[in-house]
Amino acid sequence: MGSAYLEERRLEKSAGWALLWALGVGAVISGDFFGWNYGLGHGGFLGLLYATLAMAAMYVCMVFSIAELSAALPHAGGFYSFVRSALGPTWGYLCGVTDTIEYVLTPAAIVVSIGAYMKVLLPSVPHYVCWAAFYAVFVAINVRGAALTLKLGLVVTFLALFALCAFYAGAVWSGAFRWDALWNIPPGEGGTSTLPGGWLGVFAALPFATWFYLAIEQLPLAAEETRDVVRDMPRALVLGIATLLALSLLTLVLNTGVGGGAEALKSSAKPLADGFVAVLGEGATTMLLTLASLAGLVASFHTIIYAYGRVIFALSRAGYFPRWLSVTSRRRTPHRALLAGTALGLGFALAIDRAGEGAVGAALLNASVAAAVISYFLVLLSYIRLRVARPDLPRPYRSPLGVWGATVGAVLAAVVLAACLRVRDYRLAMQGVAVLLAVALAYYLVHSRHRLVAQAPEEAAALEGGRNPECPGPPAC
Repeated sequence: MGSAYLEERRLEKSAGWALLWALGVGAVISGDFFGWNYGLGHGGFLGLLYATLAMAAMYVCMVFSIAELSAALPHAGGFYSFVRSALGPTWGYLCGVTDTIEYVLTPAAIVVSIGAYMKVLLPSVPHYVCWAAFYAVFVAINVRGAALTLKLGLVVTFLALFALCAFYAGAVWSGAFRWDALWNIPPGEGGTSTLPGGWLGVFAALPFATWFYLAIEQLPLAAEETRDVVRDMPRALVLGIATLLALSLLTLVLNTGVGGGAEALKSSAKPLADGFVAVLGEGATTMLLTLASLAGLVASFHTIIYAYGRVIFALSRAGYFPRWLSVTSRRRTPHRALLAGTALGLGFALAIDRAGEGAVGAALLNASVAAAVISYFLVLLSYIRLRVARPDLPRPYRSPLGVWGATVGAVLAAVVLAACLRVRDYRLAMQGVAVLLAVALAYYLVHSRHRLVAQAPEEAAALEGGRNPECPGPPAC
């Protein structure tokens, strides 16, 4: 392709480490407002705690690994770029597709919970109207410009942190927190009072524990919009995961220990709002804090819209997806990619709703987790491969955990995928993910693999790294 091709697909640098930290934390923080609590129904409090600690270990291993990779390969493709360089175009494409599924489905799951919170404030408004309205507003903001998107992300992330801290303080100082409320789920067959679902319950709770950390891995997608990616990206990733580790433990303990406890919370679509009612009772203050709780959902919804815009943009620019999707607007935002991702996400949520799925948000959550852990496994395998096969690759930042950390993370990712497949209630969503992967692979094998763009940054880096010095022609020779 000529130089005009990339000029039509250019992004602007507008992010420093603070905005990147907000992008990472904001993308995940909705996990403290809903989603995690479904794991209580499988493992009880202690089972979900064990699952959360295991997922914390997996994400720490992954964050250090991708911090190294993002400094070495700073491209908008993120995970796809890393896997493409290590394992070739087919695996890179499949990783990009799983990232696309994750980032398209996660906002869909979040907007379902936003609808549940809005039902408290506007009970007469149909849920699908709320879904469409929130998509319209925040896609428009993302189209308006990356600088506005990132600055708004910083504001709503701080509002979400305020809401969480207000709840933590209220739960402790009001005396509403009770230790016995953590253990009030009656044991099932083979369970005990502390592990009502037994060890199988811990296994089944793993996908829901990931919700405390899911989507921090989107940060490398902002590499081409970061002013000093070598310094700022690793710093934002490490500070982001440290913030999320503290929030996850505080939320799990304090939110479960108020009101009706674990038994009441295990199926709630708005656990933090229920927690505010338990701490403060019904009233104007509770209503205001419930409204503030929306900031957490909005922060993740808003920032993950940013993510699916970038991953679709990068795959389209390289020719894996239709190239017209990667053309950017006059404001240098991937508006076509954003609109395509929005149509897919909203359509998937409406399809599950029409099919009669009892817990739309939980089904979408489980599907997005399954897609995510496939990409985790691939990227951690790629980290190991690049450490072994390309020791000469410049690495301005190096993971302190190295190959062993990546190996532990990859094993845990494989275990989580097995747990996603075990939860029968969400098989419909899992089947939807399988169909999407099959269609995407067929499209690649029949069409797009013959139309890849060598000058796309991710492709250029992979081709240069794979060049045979004894061969004067292109890498394929």
